[in-house]
Amino acid sequence: MIRAEPGDAPASSQEGTWRDQEGAEPAGSTGTGGDPGYVPVTYERCDHVQGPFFHGTKVALDAGDELVPGRPSNYHDGRTANHVYFSALLEPAVWGAELAVALTGGEGRGRIYVVEPTGPFEDDPNLTNKRFPGNVTRSYRTRHPVRVIGEVQGWEGHPPEVLQQMLDNLARLREQGLDVIED
Repeated sequence: MIRAEPGDAPASSQEGTWRDQEGAEPAGSTGTGGDPGYVPVTYERCDHVQGPFFHGTKVALDAGDELVPGRPSNYHDGRTANHVYFSALLEPAVWGAELAVALTGGEGRGRIYVVEPTGPFEDDPNLTNKRFPGNVTRSYRTRHPVRVIGEVQGWEGHPPEVLQQMLDNLARLREQGLDVIED
């Protein structure tokens, strides 16, 4: 979902509301994963991670739809995504939604969904221990489908200048050949 962040501050937990098909609002996620008690999340060891989980995209989906690997990447033209990415924090999903729209030349607002993994998952190696110790963004990936439970309503995007800074940083990385995504 998230590939880079401007500045050196870790992603924050952003408040937003969503309702599942029955209209229930679950409690928000807590924790950062960057604490000394961090336990790596692997395909063999992911049951200790609690949701809700979020996925940001440009695509309109309905509850019950499944996101599956093998689809075109939102972040690289001509590349197939071998994983589905999601997070237990809203902020990485906000970046995912905004970047999916901006990097594909789309217009309008991205979408953020509450999702449920249908199989095991692991820490997103593109973030875990790369910029910050542990997995402070609580970002994960899976080779299994991820089911849409509901859509987040009322989330706030980043100011245009912050989004532009991110896009400029990504363009700079691409020019230097450093925009490698381990997928």
